[in-house]
Parts: sequence; structure tokens; C-alpha cells
Amino acid sequence: MALFSLLVAIIIERLKLLPQAWQLETLLAFYTKVFFGRKQLSNDLMMAIAILLPAIAVQVLAWFVAGLFWGLVSLLLWVAVAILCFSHLKQRQLFKQYIQAACRGDSQACYHFADSLDPYVSIDAVSERDLGAKVGQSVAWLNYRFYGAVALYLIFFGPAGAVLYCTVRYFSDDAKSREASLPLVDTVLMLLDWLPSRLIAFGYVLSGHFSAAFSCWRKQAFQLKRPAREIISEVALAAETIESDSNAPICVQSTISLLQLSKRNFILLVTGLSLLTIFGVVV
Repeated sequence: MALFSLLVAIIIERLKLLPQAWQLETLLAFYTKVFFGRKQLSNDLMMAIAILLPAIAVQVLAWFVAGLFWGLVSLLLWVAVAILCFSHLKQRQLFKQYIQAACRGDSQACYHFADSLDPYVSIDAVSERDLGAKVGQSVAWLNYRFYGAVALYLIFFGPAGAVLYCTVRYFSDDAKSREASLPLVDTVLMLLDWLPSRLIAFGYVLSGHFSAAFSCWRKQAFQLKRPAREIISEVALAAETIESDSNAPICVQSTISLLQLSKRNFILLVTGLSLLTIFGVVV
């Protein structure tokens, strides 16, 4: 079910069939407003409940529908959760606008959309080539957050695992957008990102320039407090290879190269999942 759910979710997300009202961030915002409120989430216990409740609800539902109609209902649950968890229409639109601005030579718009793509990191680029590299690192990080990490939690912990990761990610992003502080969230997200970020980063090693990327990965992977974003972005940049005959604008050459690297890494993940499915390690 993991492989089928993953493939269907990717197809739906790429076709942009899920409207904004059904994006996971929209649903989690509604969930938070109805059941909690910002003042209640300043309490450790209420924050823990808010984080765990969606995942617990999905797991209970999975137990309830297990075996119904020869497993068809369980499959539909896996697919529905995967589609919701892989949705990131906002980031996809911003990246498209960045590429369009680069193609028409609008440098000012490129800087604007680059800052909007990952608003929690300042893009202090000194040249168009540097801008392309830094946006490429942001793209690698966003691919990890919205594809790689979600896929790993879906594969090994089922729909509840994917929902748990996405819920914690939502609360983290919401707090940062409001310049607020929520208890437990950053610590839990750091723990949830620790192993997946290193696994996905190693995927970049296998998908790109091996010797340079492996050297970078080896230096960072075993540092316990190394932020996940730094590991992903720096290893991805080390693994990057830019085609010398590229006709793309300078400010997107590195970005496109890192995007292609991220796609190869995800294909590697799907291939690995296929092998695990064949050998019966995952279902």
C-alpha cells in the first residue's frame, strides 16, 4: 500500500488537482482554530495534545477500517492521507513564479520570490549565480520537507506517521510566520528530522557527485546537534553538477541542477521502496 499510495499522491500533487481549501495546511489551521486557539497552545500539555491528536485519530481510523472490503478501505485511507501530506501548492506556485521571473530577466522579482520561497532563511546573494545556488539549496530543503521526510514516515510508520510529521511541521511554520514561540514543537521537529534528514542527504550522495558529497555528508551526519536544513542543503550543493552547455539564465542554472538532483533522489527512494515491497519488508 505504501508504494501505490506514494505514486498516486505524487501524480495528484503534480497535476495540482487538490484545491487550496483542501491543502493540509488549510485543514490544520481550521483544526487548530476549532479545537484549541493560540492561547491554549502556550501550555505544554495542550500543545502535546494538539500535536498527537490528528495522528491518533488517523491510527484509530486505520484500525477500525482494517480488513473492510478486502482491504480496499484501508488502501483508500492510505491514498487520501498521502495526497494530503504531499500537498504544497503554495511553494510550487512561488517556485514557478521565480523561474518565470528569471526567464524574463527580472532580477528584482527573482530576489523577491526567492525570499518568499523559504521566508525563514535570508537569501543574501551577492550575484545571480550565488542566488541560483542558494535558491537551489532552499529547493532541496523544501523537497525534503514536503516529499522525502513525509515519504519515509509514510513508508515506515503508515498514515499516522506521515500525519504526525506534517502536523509538527505545520505548527513550526505557523509559529515562525507569526514570530511566536510554541512549546515542544521545535524539539519534537528536530527529533523527527534527525534520522530522515541524514538518510535523504545520503540519497543525494548516491544521486550526484559521490566523492564530494560523501565527504560533506560524513563530516556532518554524525554531529548530533547539526540542523537538518544545513545537512540537506550543504550535501545537496556538494552533490550538484551543472551542465556546461546549459542555456538557462545564470540565476537558475544551479537551481535547476539541484532540482534535478532532488528528483533523482526521490526516484532512488521510490526504487528502494519498490525493492522493500518486493521482499515483503513493507506492505
